[in-house]
Formats: sequence, structure tokens, C-alpha cells
Amino acid sequence: MADECFDATGVAALLQPIVERHRRDSLRLLQILREAQDVLGYLPRTALTVIADAVGLPRARVEGVAGFYSFLHLQPVGRYRILFSDNVTDRMLGSAELMDRLCNRLWIERGKVSEDGLVSVDTTSCTGMCDQGPALLVDGRPLTRLSAERIDRIGELVRAQVAVSDWPREWFLVADNIRRRDVLLAHASAPGEAMRAAVARGRERLLQELQRSNLRGRGGAGFTTHTKWETARRAPCVDPQGGRYLVCNADEGEPGTFKDRVLLASHADLVFDGMSVAAFAIGAAQGLLYLRGEYAWLLPALTENLARRRRNGLLGVAACGQEDWSFDIDIHLGAGAYVCGEETALLESLEGRRGVPRIRPPYPAQQGYRGQPTVVNNVETLCKAALIALRGGDWFAGLGTKQSTGTKLLSVAGDVESPGIYEYPFGVAIDQVLHDCGAGNAQAVQVGGPSGSCLALHEFRRRIAFEDVPTAGAFTVFGAHRDLFEVARNFAHFFAYESCGFCTPCRVGTTLVANCMDKIAQGDGSQYDINEIFRIHRLLHAASHCGLGQTACNPLFDTLNKFRPAYERRLRSLDFAPAFDLDQSLSVARQMTGRDDPAAHFDPAGGMQPVDR
Repeated sequence: MADECFDATGVAALLQPIVERHRRDSLRLLQILREAQDVLGYLPRTALTVIADAVGLPRARVEGVAGFYSFLHLQPVGRYRILFSDNVTDRMLGSAELMDRLCNRLWIERGKVSEDGLVSVDTTSCTGMCDQGPALLVDGRPLTRLSAERIDRIGELVRAQVAVSDWPREWFLVADNIRRRDVLLAHASAPGEAMRAAVARGRERLLQELQRSNLRGRGGAGFTTHTKWETARRAPCVDPQGGRYLVCNADEGEPGTFKDRVLLASHADLVFDGMSVAAFAIGAAQGLLYLRGEYAWLLPALTENLARRRRNGLLGVAACGQEDWSFDIDIHLGAGAYVCGEETALLESLEGRRGVPRIRPPYPAQQGYRGQPTVVNNVETLCKAALIALRGGDWFAGLGTKQSTGTKLLSVAGDVESPGIYEYPFGVAIDQVLHDCGAGNAQAVQVGGPSGSCLALHEFRRRIAFEDVPTAGAFTVFGAHRDLFEVARNFAHFFAYESCGFCTPCRVGTTLVANCMDKIAQGDGSQYDINEIFRIHRLLHAASHCGLGQTACNPLFDTLNKFRPAYERRLRSLDFAPAFDLDQSLSVARQMTGRDDPAAHFDPAGGMQPVDR
């Protein structure tokens, strides 16, 4: 539907319930934009103006936020919006070919809307379904285990304009695929049990148990959880009328990671218990769960779970029977921005802005959400905190290694017989995980996602631990038949696409790296381009504003060092080769004029060949 179809009066009437429900709060701008798009199909100029007036922001600011997130659209995208996962594991399973097949069936080009405005087909970085791909999202709902037959059927349903809600239900089934359970995944307790245990211990003793446990954040950096909580607890509130906040980071956008999906789908009460335990420890009255946009399909079940907890006295006024403490949880949806997995970018997004990482210090534990002391922990960390509240710090410290206590969830995908979630005590060897998941011919493992480490065969005796191979959870296996250059090239394009664009080194550098990889893939590369990648890697690592740019070249750096032949066999020469072939560019002109004589060709040594007269 074109912009001119929306008049200001009609749009204002449609959006008024949304802006009123969000109290016209500019800090809830992203949620308002998401819900407005659900009503209108996209965000026309008229809607942006109405929303800007309602929340008291300049229209340019509102449009800037809407333009930042890939799931928000300023132009129509069709009644059916189909997004194929472009993660490397989905590509290994044929997602690119399946997308081309659907485009051919629907007679449309990738990234464009069909002429009748019915449908558009494009890619998204990762859907969080790496264990059951190829996968896609249709109007936000996941379809897994795609096949050529299913793609043909999808094309028929779209052409027949069958509502997505009437498509076969089995297409939308998402399995947990839990392959190995340990203390977290095998745990069973009643909702609120961990919260009651925390209240019974009291704040001081709870924090002591957390300190004894030596729990470290499971998001990859491994910061000590007790230190973060204690800092937030003692930090002064900038606004005396406000309070402290507890944020659960459920924006796992790292390709290859899907453990949060399983925890939120099947262990939501433990997640909410962990949030409540953390909030009780630091004295927070409000919790916020930031849910990645690709997991919007989980929202109804999570919302119902929170409502049930309120009915049972686990949330709200006098939560868990504590007369002097009230606590509630709100869910905020992301809108397709990988960078929002970084905690300060997440806070910016929560406050209705573009997800650009903040300069630190101050750290969120000192000044976070709304400028108040804020603890930001990821889903797995909070689940582990709930277990510690139940069973104590000494018990937890007895698991894993001295520096890496407890267990770790691994999202295992790629060339394995049994992809899924595996839970191990820290210190497990890489080759043990490979044996358990059925990866008999692995040549490499990418641990920690694209920004992590690529391990070669001689490194498979190394161990998953902060002191050896740290990881946020992704564990992607590549068999001996895989081309590690193409893996690294996919990662290079991922970082170029996901850069927030705030700082020049990352915005330009990631694009230059992707271009270098494309040049090599086309057979036009040289040793110069290899050297250029190393040079850009050093620049990005030293000058980028945040961790995205600093780690963007990690997969290229690792594969160049460990699998260099995958690059060199594509090089035209070991000397400099121009990226632009002037003679090749004249081929169309030669075809149009019917000429192929020497004078119609370019000689690099002497320009165009002379014409005999």
C-alpha cells in the first residue's frame, strides 16, 4: 500500500491505542514502531510523523531509528515477507538454492516486492534455527527443515493467498534438540522455587554464595557475575525517584548460537526465576527481557508465563511475600540488529534509539538503563544464578574448572550427525564434543561464532574454558569437504551487513574486507589482497568503536593462518592484480558492434591496439 493511501487522520486513529498503551514514552519508541508496523504493514511517512508528534521527538529522529533496524520497513514489503536464513550452516544445507527456487516460482527478484505487491523474498543473517535448517521466517514465524517440495508448496500457498495461519502446522514446529543434559537442562523445580530460596537466604548471604560460586557471564567475555551485581547494588541512583534495573539479554544474534531459544521455550520459569534472584540481590524493582526480533514467535508463551507468575504472587507488589519489595518483568522486542547483543547497544535500543554502543565508562552497572544502575546478564547466566540460589556457591564451584566453574551450553551445528544443545562441565575437550555429536571427518570447528576462534585439526585437544577456548556457546563444525574460504567469506559479509555504521573504521573496513573476499572468489585476487586483509584487520582491531569491528576479521585471520591454501588456490598471481579488468569491460561493446579484432582489445602494456589504415 503506497504512502498516499494513508491520511494523517486515519493513521492517527489507528495508532492512538498503541501510543497510549506505551504512555507516549519516547523511550519505548522501538516498541511503538514495531506495533505500528504490525497494524499498517510498513511505516509510511505519515505514520512516522504521527508517532513523532505523539512522543515529542523530531520526525528525523523517529525515521532514523526506523531506518536502523532491518525488521522495520519504510517502504511496502508485501503481504507475505519471506526471509531465508543466510547463516553459513543454512547455506551448507542449500538455502541459497532453495531461495532461488522460490523466487523463480513466484516470478520475483530477491530483495524486491512482486509487481502485485503480494510478496517479497530476501535473506536475514540468522534465524536461530541452525540445528534444523535450512530455515526461513514468513511474517516473523519460523519454518524449519526446508526442502524443494516444501518450497514449491509455499509458492502455491502464496499465489493462492492462503493466510499463513492456515499453512500446515507441522511446518512451524521447532524442536529443542537437547542432546546432552547436565545440571541446568536436567534441573526440574517448581516456578518460584529459586526465588523463594534467594529470599530465604537474604541479600547478603545470596551475594556471598554467588561470590563463592565464581560464576562468570556466559555471554563470552566471562566477567565475574558477583562483581557486576555488587557494583550495581552499591552504585548511587542518579534519579532518586527511580531505581535499579535488571536486564536479561536474550538477543543472541551470533550465527550458530541457539541455546537461548531452547531456554526460553522450555525453561522460561528458570529464566524468570534467575531474573528475580538477580533483581532481589541488587534491589531492582523492574526487570526487562530484551528478546531478539527473530524470536518474536516466542512472545505469546512468554507473556502468558509472566501473567501466570503475577497471578501466583511471584511478580508484582510484595513479590514472593516480601512486603518491602515489588518486582515485575516487561518484555521488549528487538527488530533485527546483531549489534544490540552488545550490552550498551542493547540499552540504547531499550531506550528507543538506534543500537549504537556507548562509550565506557561509565559501565551499565553504574549508569545503565535510564541512567540508573543496571545489571545486564544473558539468559544462561541468569539460569545459573537461579541454580546457585537453590544449591549454593560451593556446589557450583565444584563443577568445571577452577577458573571456569559450572557447566556450559553449546549450540552444536554444521557437519554433525546430531545437531542440537549439549551441556558439559567447563573443561570438556573439543574432540569429546565432536565424538558425542557424530562429527567424524571434521577439519575445523568455529567456536564462539564468527567473532570467536576457528580451530584446526591439531587443536582439537584444547578445552572449552575461559582459560583456553572461551565461547558464548556457538560450536559449528566443518567437514573435510568444506571450503573454509567460503565460510570466511560468508562471515565477512555478515559483519559488513551488521555493522551499525557509527564509526568509520568498522563501517568502511568491514565493507573493504568483504570486497577483498569477493575479488579473490572471482579469481581476480593477488597476494596484495591477502596483505590488505591483514592490514585492515590491524586497523579494525585498534580503531573500531566496539567489539563488532574489533573482532570482524577474526575468522579471516584464523583461516588465513591455518587454511591458507584455500585462499591461495584462488589467486590469479602472487603479484598485484587490478580489481578492474578494462579489456573485459569492453566485451559488451565488442558484442554490440560485432568486432573482435585487435584494435577492439586493450593491451595493458600499450593501451588500445593501433588500427592499420
